[in-house]
Amino acid sequence: MVNQEKESTTGGIRRRGCSYQKGDFLPEESFKSWQNYTAALKQTPHRLIDRILTRSGDQAELDSKARSQTDMKKTLTWWDLIWFGMGAVIGAGIFVLTGLEANQEAGPAVVLSYVVSGASALMSVFCYTEFAVEIPVAGGSFAYLRVELGDFVAFIAAGNILLEYVIGGAAVARSWTSYFATLCNHEPDDFRIIAHGLADDYNNLDPIAVGVIAIICVMAVLSTKGSSRLNYVASFVHIIVILFIIVCGLIKADPKNYDDFFHYKARGVFKASAVLFFAYVGFDAVSTLAEETKNPAKDIPIGLVGSMVITTTLYCALAVTLCLMQPYYEIDVNAPFSVAFEKVGWGWAKYVVAAGALKGMTSVLLVGAVGQARYLTHIARTHMMPPWFAIVDAKTGTPVNATVVMLMATAVIAFFTKLDILSNLLSISTLFIFMLVAVALLVRRYYVSGVTTAANRNKLVACLVTIIVSSCFTAGYWGLSKHGWIGYCITVPIWLGATVCLWAFVPQAREPKMWGVPLVPWLPSTSIAINIFLLGSIDSASFLRFAGWTGLLLVYYFLFGLHAAYDTAKEDEKQWSKVEQGKNGYENKHDNGS
Repeated sequence: MVNQEKESTTGGIRRRGCSYQKGDFLPEESFKSWQNYTAALKQTPHRLIDRILTRSGDQAELDSKARSQTDMKKTLTWWDLIWFGMGAVIGAGIFVLTGLEANQEAGPAVVLSYVVSGASALMSVFCYTEFAVEIPVAGGSFAYLRVELGDFVAFIAAGNILLEYVIGGAAVARSWTSYFATLCNHEPDDFRIIAHGLADDYNNLDPIAVGVIAIICVMAVLSTKGSSRLNYVASFVHIIVILFIIVCGLIKADPKNYDDFFHYKARGVFKASAVLFFAYVGFDAVSTLAEETKNPAKDIPIGLVGSMVITTTLYCALAVTLCLMQPYYEIDVNAPFSVAFEKVGWGWAKYVVAAGALKGMTSVLLVGAVGQARYLTHIARTHMMPPWFAIVDAKTGTPVNATVVMLMATAVIAFFTKLDILSNLLSISTLFIFMLVAVALLVRRYYVSGVTTAANRNKLVACLVTIIVSSCFTAGYWGLSKHGWIGYCITVPIWLGATVCLWAFVPQAREPKMWGVPLVPWLPSTSIAINIFLLGSIDSASFLRFAGWTGLLLVYYFLFGLHAAYDTAKEDEKQWSKVEQGKNGYENKHDNGS
């Protein structure tokens, strides 16, 4: 057991804030001495195989909450989750990327891009919801993948989850600065500092973004319920502003701006969809709040699905409004709605839009800060990350250490990096994780150890591999062939056939206990296909950055995370074995006595 657990079980003083002691970061047996560490490194292949093949269990994930010293407070209802969902999602995506993608990729058909990415996000919401109801812990998709796909896959996803939150927060913080400049009657880049000695994409320094993140950090560590109340107010004001934009924007609409609706054809629509998926990032943060929800079986489905339906409807209405106000090629890529009102003669309205955008982006930053800290907290409970991050403050009931460190990383990225670089890389991480969660849901429904026969397991593996590979070939063909169609006549029927075989020939091994995804396997299989297809629309440079980040994750995992998680898992197995032996001894003694 780590130091923190010893303190909590022996009546020692629980530590708060960002304090630390020796052994908080690498307390496991493999790191007690250089000799132990060398021996652990030699066992890397054996340990890696063990972690790849070992799956966690629902109860094990729930029991891991004890490693945080203090339970998180159950204060949230479905009403909180709906507002958290809208607060997490409606922000920089709609207020910034709509203009960028309408201007450069999709034209007025950007509304179709929002429909495609919204449909994909909604399918992912269904998958998340079933997991969140049955495994209500702070780990979100990391916990779900660990249960169904094993430690190794969960760790790769976990690293990308953390990257997703850091990049997402940085992008929103930089957008906050752009709209604040507009509100102050300046150009979007006026409050940034040009550092001529740095590379072009990293030389627009943004100190205001850093200051905003620091304020959000203080709010996030004080109270989850308090953050929820603040989010109510900000989100309510935000929605009023959105309705103002839609109504007043349509008053100034010019139908002629829709004459060239499909200028960039289908390729532009799907390419924009891949980037605009960024606009839906954040709803997974709501799943991390399951541990703090009063009634997960009722509150989570209503909160997650309800907020996504409302959000998608508002996004489509805003996209239509923007493209009716201005020709798509004149839309400003930094502050599209503010500038659009100025162009149609309503200069005063740009201040309302800018204020509403700031409110919305503040909500996104706040909910993102709450969500990302809970992800890191649960990852640290498994010791894949240092257990110091798992500590929950006894007074506030929030993970202070995880919150502060994640927001420090966000502030550094926000200070240097431009929005377009951030949004593409973010979309790759998000689509990759959502695809894995859909795969995990199919595994959960169709495979239970000791229940599923070997023949059915092999059929499941064959179907899943075929679904994923055919989806990859479809995405690859889309990315490489500008005008071809023959490839789709091969890959799409293969995907369809694999899904039919899964539906017809592999019996489900598990029924959801409280709430289940409808239309299994069709909905998760479609989610896999769409997420992979959208990945095929993202530029190659972003994939190189993604590969570089994944490479760094693997280096950390093989040097530290693998051995820490292995030692912790084996220690848990010993503790569990002792408990079982104690129960058996008591039962035998009781039977002999009677």
